[in-house]
Amino acid sequence: MKNWYSICALNEGAEISIYDEIGAYGVSAKAFLADLGKLPDKAPLTLRLNSPGGSVFDAVAIYNALQRHTGNVTVSIDGIAASAASYIAMAGDEIIMPENAFLMIHDPSGMVMGTSADMRSMAEALDKIGASLLRGYAAKSGKAEKDIAKLMAKETWLDAAEALEMGFADTMAEPVKMAASFDVSRFQNTPPEIVEAVKAKDEPVAVKPGPEPNSAPEAKVDPEPDPVAIRKEAMTYAKTVVDLCRLAGQPQMAAGFLNSEANLEDIRKALIDAKAADDPDISSTHPQPGPAPQAKPWGDVIARTFKRKG
Repeated sequence: MKNWYSICALNEGAEISIYDEIGAYGVSAKAFLADLGKLPDKAPLTLRLNSPGGSVFDAVAIYNALQRHTGNVTVSIDGIAASAASYIAMAGDEIIMPENAFLMIHDPSGMVMGTSADMRSMAEALDKIGASLLRGYAAKSGKAEKDIAKLMAKETWLDAAEALEMGFADTMAEPVKMAASFDVSRFQNTPPEIVEAVKAKDEPVAVKPGPEPNSAPEAKVDPEPDPVAIRKEAMTYAKTVVDLCRLAGQPQMAAGFLNSEANLEDIRKALIDAKAADDPDISSTHPQPGPAPQAKPWGDVIARTFKRKG
């Protein structure tokens, strides 16, 4: 399984790399904490970051674990440490940023589907997480919490010099080659340097000429999964499921379908069965008032909707 972190033991201590979206690929902070727990508590750690962020809940757990680690923790921001990744960086005893690296802080965000109580619960959770992030940034920088809150509210990006001046970094190093293959479209104030780096990464590579007649064929490498495409596909699937359930008058069934990742054909059949079970059994010997139904059966409506959305 692909992972978003790696831990490599050194002669003295260990090097941890987080070079992807935190919490991606179905790997949570629980696995990270288990691997971190295998290291000696006093071992010096070097944490290398190049991440757009990810699960803020996982980031808080990782930050707390690094804070509890009694060995020295050196953080090197090798490209960007944005969103949740920037909070993890604050656990470093020393934070090093190359001259062209970036750090970004902002208010946490989340998505929830459910009742008004679910919405309020998520809002309360985000408020608590936001307060925790704010305290971590303030503790590292020495700035007042009210000043940090303003920076978070407007999504603030800092280059190495700015981060050093504001207390978010301790040392500025020589610039490195920027390698950002992340989805930065969700952010509002992404620096042009990062946008250009992402564009350059996405540009098609010129096709190499074929191998010489007597040369061995090149090994075929499967392309890396595109996290942006995966996210869009998941959102489309979720919207289709919710729309079908609403149309069927069974919105409470959406969560179950999403949790089980049921395919749309099975969902359509389940909704038709649920609708049939809810409809009263009206026989020809007990006619009901009103004109005879002229519309197509409800199942046909769902079938058409499924075909249109699927």
